Amino acid sequence: MIPGLRHRPDDAEAMRTALDLAGAALETGDVPVGALVLAPDGLPLAGACNRREGLADPTGHAEILALRAAGDALGTWHLDGCTLVVTVEPCTMCAGASVLARVARLVFGAWDPKAGAAGSVRDVVRDARLNHRVEVVGGVLATECGDLLRAFFDAHRPLRDLADRPAPDLADRPAPDLRESALHDLPGRCP
Repeated sequence: MIPGLRHRPDDAEAMRTALDLAGAALETGDVPVGALVLAPDGLPLAGACNRREGLADPTGHAEILALRAAGDALGTWHLDGCTLVVTVEPCTMCAGASVLARVARLVFGAWDPKAGAAGSVRDVVRDARLNHRVEVVGGVLATECGDLLRAFFDAHRPLRDLADRPAPDLADRPAPDLRESALHDLPGRCP
């Protein structure tokens, strides 16, 4: 249960909560995306913000972290009847996770014309070839969600100028050890 939110929010109110969560991503330099999972009864169940930079985890998207937390809260990965509310249209990974988690509804704010997988570039969540399809409500508080992302990227665009500098010479860097024995020492490896 999300502290301070104890009643069933409508989509816009839930999106405002996701926007609040998104703001926390700025503390670690992450793209400000927030996600909230509502239980089947509509009560807030779990929430997260992007943490890719903060966790050094390429899968640390807000949606993935919120879905994991919701699964922990319910004691199952089956999130039947739940709603995922996210400030931007999910990417392919997050849209796929929504399908695999059996989320009933996806509510998102800003459309993502470059990487969106809930109707913009792809439509993973409603692909008839998959075993589950998700109801989609897009564009909820789209202006507010888009403004937050635009402000973040506008502030980080000067860093793109660094791309004009020459690439570092990697010739002196040792190659990674990919022998089977070395793989056993990797953190997070399955037994």
